[in-house]
Amino acid sequence: MPARDLDCTVDYAHGRARRATPLCLILGFLAGMSSACAADSESSPQVWLNAGFLSWHFQQDKDLRGTNWGFGVEVAFAPDHAAMAGNYINSDGDRSNYGAYLWRPLHWRPYGVNVSAGIALGAFDGYQSVNNGGWFIAPLPLLAIEGRRLGANFTIVPTIDDKLHGAVVLQLKLRVW
Repeated sequence: MPARDLDCTVDYAHGRARRATPLCLILGFLAGMSSACAADSESSPQVWLNAGFLSWHFQQDKDLRGTNWGFGVEVAFAPDHAAMAGNYINSDGDRSNYGAYLWRPLHWRPYGVNVSAGIALGAFDGYQSVNNGGWFIAPLPLLAIEGRRLGANFTIVPTIDDKLHGAVVLQLKLRVW
């Protein structure tokens, strides 16, 4: 990884702010979450809200969006089972909708933070190169890291020919219930 990808500084001397890289955002978020939001055992269900996704694409030579803003909700019915739905502006600049079932059977609790892993079985639309923008189903690996009020979901989207652009995806979330 080039050194410039790890630079989180802001260049105000030249009158412009430099864009923070996804790696810097992830590291800063996790540092704050681990100290400020240690989770204790809590009852279900839990309701989380998110503002879309941040994506780091494998195909860096393409002009793809890395900030995929939108709105979503996740409801965890039990530690292993959750559902999510929402919409976002996808990497191609089109509006996408999604719904997914999350199965997270693997659990850890390092430093008082809940970590779980599993699979998300989701339905997505809005990608013109897949079913002319229609719905398609995709199973995706999922890693969830959750404090008392802040959390994050990580997944990897595979590159599929010229249809889907692969990426490492981060979804930050806020617990409201």
